[in-house]
Amino acid sequence: MIEEKAISVTQISTYFKQIFDAEELLQNISVFGEVSDFSISRGIAYFSLKDENALLSCVCFDGANLQSVRNGDMVIVRGSPRYYVKGGRLNFNVNKITPYGMGNLFEQFLKLKQTLEDEGLFDSKHKKIIDPKSIKRIGVVTSETGAVIQDIINIVKRRNPNVDIVLYPVKVQGAMAELSIVKGINFFSDYDGVDVMIVARGGGSLEDLQPFNTEVVARAVFAANKPVVSAVGHETDFTIIDFVSDLRAPTPSAAAELVTEDVLSKRYNLIDKISRLSRAASNLYNGLKIKFVHNLKLLYNVQESFLNEREYMLSLKTAKLSKLNPKEIMRLGYAKVSKGDKVITSVEETSVGENLLVTLADGSIDVVRR
Repeated sequence: MIEEKAISVTQISTYFKQIFDAEELLQNISVFGEVSDFSISRGIAYFSLKDENALLSCVCFDGANLQSVRNGDMVIVRGSPRYYVKGGRLNFNVNKITPYGMGNLFEQFLKLKQTLEDEGLFDSKHKKIIDPKSIKRIGVVTSETGAVIQDIINIVKRRNPNVDIVLYPVKVQGAMAELSIVKGINFFSDYDGVDVMIVARGGGSLEDLQPFNTEVVARAVFAANKPVVSAVGHETDFTIIDFVSDLRAPTPSAAAELVTEDVLSKRYNLIDKISRLSRAASNLYNGLKIKFVHNLKLLYNVQESFLNEREYMLSLKTAKLSKLNPKEIMRLGYAKVSKGDKVITSVEETSVGENLLVTLADGSIDVVRR
């Protein structure tokens, strides 16, 4: 049974809201602090405003005009606190934001960057060469949980299954995280079996990335005996070790691609080239075969035509010779008259009483001229 003095969550939340809405001193006020966890979704900007001891959740419904705001900026926001009953959340609704100065973390970042740059830690002459073809084992300094290590493993194994991956699990944010990262870098620096190391973590606020903006991590990267690839945050995030490392990758996934030779794609490309070469050879063979058969048929037709023509000419000559054959003429009733070896072609060549030989188609007759 509900006690008579108890009130509902809705009642107490509504009461909180009424207090904030009724307090005139809280309406349209200005607050300064450092921007943190800034993001824009569907035109609405969400961020926190903080100082050394407190954090204020802020929302601005005119987020399209806040594109230039960055984490670490010191700003003055003008607006009013609003308590949302349904979500049980207090937000500061911002209607105006103006620069106030530079955030402490960003100031520290710029100061350390300048110091290390003056010492020459960013000089290209110190950068070690990274040759993916010679890399057989990769050391990874990152958290053992989360998507970063899985993304690196998946991409490396997809590109070259023969490359080994060794993980040195570290804290990537929070207190003493930089010391954990330094231990991982030092471990792989002296580890003979590793050819290159990737120092990585996912995206986050300037505070989340702070361990990678520390001097101890920067100097550990610079002193490493093995090439170091930095892959911290998103493509738009820059940390101190990005400038010290031998190669900066925009994301952990990109780092995995940069240090791994894509042997599988090369193998597939080679297989594809062999297949295309085989098809080209087969097509060439079939084309030559078709041309050969066509030429053979053409040659056969020419030869047949030549033989037919010669056979026809031969038949004409045979017919002509047949007509000139004496035996054929004799079959028509003609005869050959000879006296000894001499063929008689005129009566004047014979005398009465001479023996003559009359040759007919089917035989000869001896006659005496009268």
